[in-house]
Amino acid sequence: MTAKYHPHVHQGSEEWLAARCGLLTASEMKLIVTPTLKIASNDKERAHLYELMAQRISKYVEPHYISDDMLRGIEDEIKARAMYADHFAPVEDGGFVTNDKWGFTIGYSPDGLVGAEGLIEAKSRRQKFQVQTMIENVLTGTIPADYVMQHQTGLLVADDREWIDFISYSGGFPMVVVRVWPDTEVQSAIIEAAEAFEHRLAAKMADYHAGLAALPKLIPTERTVEMEMYV
Repeated sequence: MTAKYHPHVHQGSEEWLAARCGLLTASEMKLIVTPTLKIASNDKERAHLYELMAQRISKYVEPHYISDDMLRGIEDEIKARAMYADHFAPVEDGGFVTNDKWGFTIGYSPDGLVGAEGLIEAKSRRQKFQVQTMIENVLTGTIPADYVMQHQTGLLVADDREWIDFISYSGGFPMVVVRVWPDTEVQSAIIEAAEAFEHRLAAKMADYHAGLAALPKLIPTERTVEMEMYV
């Protein structure tokens, strides 16, 4: 097993941003792998490539606007985790997990660790999606398609863990818990897409440095952040 745990790196902290700077991560893997398990080639994939490339150059992650849904999600995740601990098993902080066994590093931020075998991912859902999940996923033991890549990447990175419990939480509705096991077909597609992504990024990085060398004069600038725009 080659997973490396960073238990004191908390999601959203400056240490967390620094740890994931420039890395492919589980939550964004759906940007480079299509639902049909093909290597993505579209505007979202290209935007993500340039975003990670810029982070690797600058060693800096630009702040993102935090929406009302995201704020609600932070609160709901705490509630969901507590309810899971009460009804299923104790949960420890997940921190940040990395794995570089493929020759490049992928990161993953689990919402919690369960014993020595499990993980949890807690999602705050609007009520329409909770109803849809109960109908389309609970009876079939599956999870919504939007989360498949994140969960399978999480199991790839945290390769000493056997399963992830997907927790779907929407206040006023029953909490849904679905256990996710490794899917070798999906994971093979993730590895293939990640390797191709890293090759493309390396080629673009070479182009960037060639462009720098071709400039007749470098004019440095200073970074400013309008902090009042962000929470």
